[in-house]
Amino acid sequence: MISKLLILRDYSCTISLAMGKKEQSQKVELPTPGELRLLQVLWRIREGTIEDIVMASEEDPPPNYKTVQAWLRIMERKRQVDHKQEGRAFVFRPLISRGDVHRLSIRHLLARYFTGSRSELLMELLRDERISREELRQLEGLVRNRRKELS
Repeated sequence: MISKLLILRDYSCTISLAMGKKEQSQKVELPTPGELRLLQVLWRIREGTIEDIVMASEEDPPPNYKTVQAWLRIMERKRQVDHKQEGRAFVFRPLISRGDVHRLSIRHLLARYFTGSRSELLMELLRDERISREELRQLEGLVRNRRKELS
């Protein structure tokens, strides 16, 4: 069971992960665009060596091996990824989920551009002429379900 507490502080947040009986608290920063690209590869392949990550990258040309290696070291210090050693190779895995990054990004967006107001953000989304009827139906359903949860 993993419980998460996200608190936005500019570009970083605190996530408390319950790992079995031992609780560990760690500070996780919003990933940079380059870090996000590597996380997206790791979320897709679950874990991999630097070579695996370079090969699984859908970029053309693929990222440089040494650049990926340097980014992964930085991401380890930021506690975004971790590694284990298998033979002579390091196998990396993400420590933060896609959902964590989504929530962190939304909280950053809210704080920076909408003064923390969820309703302002939602109103801006609803004003967008590109919203489809299906997306609007989904949003209505989400609002309806959330109201039931809060009652």
